[in-house]
Amino acid sequence: QVQLVESGGGLVQAGGSLRLSCAASGRTFSSYTMAWFRQAPGKEREFVAGINWNGISLSYTPSVKGRFTISRDNAKNTVYLQMNSLKPEDTAVYYCAAVLLRGVYYSSTYYSDWGQGTQVTVSS
Repeated sequence: QVQLVESGGGLVQAGGSLRLSCAASGRTFSSYTMAWFRQAPGKEREFVAGINWNGISLSYTPSVKGRFTISRDNAKNTVYLQMNSLKPEDTAVYYCAAVLLRGVYYSSTYYSDWGQGTQVTVSS
């Protein structure tokens, strides 16, 4: 089990950038697949991006591909989400999630550990 704490959310104008960070506790962080999900008001939580334990396998939802980049630093127990060219439809609470499996999974049901979320608001 890992404890996850997100940071880096905020208010930004359309076209701007933000970088989210997710700091994890525990000595086994490097064994976890990590992912970012988001949930907008009145909508279901959706997969945004995922990265496997060694950073080789990356996955993105189509709406963010080419704009968002997920990365991890296992020495710092941290995963990042660089978000560029932000759009108003990216507005949501963004959650960091972890699972002790090798692959990247799109369904939130696979993930065992979650952060508290960080709000991202993109104004038009």
